[in-house]
Amino acid sequence: MRVIIGYTVESIGYVVGAQGFVSFVSQALFGTEWGWMHKVVDLPSTAYLGVVAVGLALVVVGVKMRKAPQSREVA
Repeated sequence: MRVIIGYTVESIGYVVGAQGFVSFVSQALFGTEWGWMHKVVDLPSTAYLGVVAVGLALVVVGVKMRKAPQSREVA
């Protein structure tokens, strides 16, 4: 179960991080709105860097959760 949850958290992290990056780049460099995140929240362009950080944190947590050793009981 821990492996499945790890993959899920990691996948969500990739999506959130990518959308935050796309939103930041589109606002900062082109002055337009790309992706779907601007439809959910309206943030200034620098706040999307925080969304990227949250996405990266979710990826790290997901990978660590997947790789965590399973506790074994000694008979």
